[in-house]
Amino acid sequence: MIRITLDSALKNHNISRYELAKRTGIRYHIIDNYYKNKVIRYDSFILNKICMALDCNIEDIIKFEKE
Repeated sequence: MIRITLDSALKNHNISRYELAKRTGIRYHIIDNYYKNKVIRYDSFILNKICMALDCNIEDIIKFEKE
């Protein structure tokens, strides 16, 4: 199972979902869906913008868990 760990990444960087939306130019609703793990298809463009805004690697916001 693939899981987005945006909640812990934002906590580590001490910024809110709203601030991330402003930094990336991505609508808050979309950021919120990633934050709450409600995304079924991951958009590489959005993931790239999130990583750039947080200055992190993709493995810092995506985890693979064996079921």
